[in-house]
Amino acid sequence: MHDHFTQFARYNGWANRLLYTSAAQLSDEEYRRDVGLFFGSIHATLNHILVADEIWMARLTGTTGAPTSLDVILHETFDDLLKARKGMDERIIDYTNGLTSEDFTNTFTYTPVTNPEAVTQARAPVLAHLFNHQTHHRGQVHAAMTHMGHDAPSLDLIYFQRVERLAAL
Repeated sequence: MHDHFTQFARYNGWANRLLYTSAAQLSDEEYRRDVGLFFGSIHATLNHILVADEIWMARLTGTTGAPTSLDVILHETFDDLLKARKGMDERIIDYTNGLTSEDFTNTFTYTPVTNPEAVTQARAPVLAHLFNHQTHHRGQVHAAMTHMGHDAPSLDLIYFQRVERLAAL
């Protein structure tokens, strides 16, 4: 299970790098335009992904100071958001690398942002959600970029696995 989640952490960072590289080519108007995504714009959606990661990592690590709203804009500029995204991707990779097999079955309790009732879950399903959530919203950004006529990168996990395998040779 450890290898599974450390692979997803590396994939997550890879996919974010590709997506942000493509998003950097958008005009500011395109980047901030409400295109009907759950959070409106590409800018707001990329911020939301980071917000959710901040919340989940605080829960998983027992730290405080996470956002208390899912739609908060943490970073107004693309460059600041990119810097924060890179830092979060490194944090997630470091976190998953440091987990033991036992950690995946250990439970922890947290209070959802959207419901004040405490929830207790095992760590593995929560990590699966963290990575799936990012994939979901990256797909929205990808679709919006494609709809605007921009080339968006292929973010398929299998491509990442091939890139990693070739790099290891």
